[in-house]
Amino acid sequence: MVTHPTHIRPCLPLETISNARDLGGLVGALGRRVRHGKLFRSGNPALASVADLDRLHALGLDMVIDFRSAGEKSPQEAAFGERFRWIPVPVLEGSMAMDVLMPRLRDSTPGQVHAFMVDVYRDFPVRYRDAFAGFLRNAEAGGTLYYHCTAGKDRTGFASLLLLSALGVARDDIVANYLESNHWNRRFNEAILARTDALGVPPDVIMPLLDVRPEYLEASIAAIEQAHGGLEAYIADGLGVDIDRLRSHYLEA
Repeated sequence: MVTHPTHIRPCLPLETISNARDLGGLVGALGRRVRHGKLFRSGNPALASVADLDRLHALGLDMVIDFRSAGEKSPQEAAFGERFRWIPVPVLEGSMAMDVLMPRLRDSTPGQVHAFMVDVYRDFPVRYRDAFAGFLRNAEAGGTLYYHCTAGKDRTGFASLLLLSALGVARDDIVANYLESNHWNRRFNEAILARTDALGVPPDVIMPLLDVRPEYLEASIAAIEQAHGGLEAYIADGLGVDIDRLRSHYLEA
């Protein structure tokens, strides 16, 4: 099972924000590349250092989309919202928060956790259709967009599947971009493993939750193709998003 891409694209030079990346440079429709400095994905930026917040501010962000639920946020994050136009688009309703998952993980096998993640991804296109439609409709405005969840891999990974598919990026390149989370989240994952090991959850049980795996994204794609015939049809007809408008904003001429 391949869980790491053969070529790792650089991340943003940030010290306290995990998995932060510019989608610019990926090849989209008709060979036109995604514009640099317009689309960014990451883990949670809201507790970043002052220096990193200044670096984000320098990107000229028009909006920051947050896929986390209210229960995943802390009062200490309020300062972030004072500096950026921070739009909540909650997905998973707190079901991925560690305090919710921990009792389940203690009694689970690695195979059961893997199957749970496959089910999560299979649910994304239907259960959270309105949330992801809202994300793409915000992107239709053509602004400089930064979007995130907690680790920047599952909700953010599915959002990237939709956005990059709308821009005509090849499936293999989308999957490779998705798998880069396994590289850029290594320190983030090590910190979680240290906490969960102390709580009696073995590493092999929690790794299917921390990893991104091709089978996860493939579950989303299969659900979309079965119901809509393809990703572009789902985006245009199922979500009501103007694909041509997205391409005019985010692909180089």
